[in-house]
Amino acid sequence: MNRSEWQIGDINNVWFEYDRQNDILYINFGYDIEDADESFLTENDIAIRIKNGKVVSITVFDFTKRIGLEV
Repeated sequence: MNRSEWQIGDINNVWFEYDRQNDILYINFGYDIEDADESFLTENDIAIRIKNGKVVSITVFDFTKRIGLEV
């Protein structure tokens, strides 16, 4: 499946988690993220995890730097 054809996983169960120590924001769509079929790192250091052609999680590294709130 082409990357432009991916859909978001379970939009009704979106949850966020922020790891302050490592400055990482986790965005999860549903609760089945451990079983992803594939994952990749974008050119701007954002990890995308895919299961059954749907995005199940997005991991944003250096989150506060990206939004201008460097701690």
